[in-house]
Amino acid sequence: MSGHSKWHSIKHKKAAVDAKRGKAFSRVIKEITIAARLGGGDPDGNSRLRTAIQNAKSVNMPQDNITRAIKKGTGELPGVSYDEVTYEGYGPGGVAIMVEIMTDNKNRSVAEIRHIFSKHNGNLGETGCVAWMFQKKGLIILPVEGVNEDKLMEVVLEAGGDDINRETDNFEVTTEPDVLETVKDAIEKAGLPISEASVTMIPQSTIKLEGKQAVSMLKMMEALEDHEDVQNVYANFDIDEDVMNAM
Repeated sequence: MSGHSKWHSIKHKKAAVDAKRGKAFSRVIKEITIAARLGGGDPDGNSRLRTAIQNAKSVNMPQDNITRAIKKGTGELPGVSYDEVTYEGYGPGGVAIMVEIMTDNKNRSVAEIRHIFSKHNGNLGETGCVAWMFQKKGLIILPVEGVNEDKLMEVVLEAGGDDINRETDNFEVTTEPDVLETVKDAIEKAGLPISEASVTMIPQSTIKLEGKQAVSMLKMMEALEDHEDVQNVYANFDIDEDVMNAM
């Protein structure tokens, strides 16, 4: 999971930049809208919506924006209708990639995503071609600073979490998706600071990339992440952290 983990950490550091560009707001608004459409506008009975609202607050989205997004999802206000689509394919060196998008125009989106794959020495595949390489998990990120690892481990295991992985600046807690909220609540009650919590796709194995392939892969990830319809990108590459930081 190392490549996925390193990229996630670096992406998290970029969150402030994304928020300034409005990218983070756009993603969260789409997620809130579709979560409300599928599960209703009450976060107490809709865990996906509850997580989306928490992520919105983490990027300092005003409450009025959150409320409007919920009402657009429930139909109380007019709004754009989004479809959820997952594209699968391969990047440089045969890296498996999954791209989750929300779009109001699937034909436009697939053409643009296919172009990004081709431009960076990859190719878009059929549905299911790489999904089997990933496992759906809950992921909770905490800063290393101010967090006692032993205490965190005790809280996580007692709440039913799976494991803790330490990166340079963050702890990453993995859980089964259905206990993500339970573990998150336990961590918060223990007074430990959470940076982010979400359901993610973790690769079961990774492919080591170096040199030009590593550079091409990172540029491809950047291009996909920057696309306006893309919500999440998952890939099973492993690239040395110093290369990522340099990029």
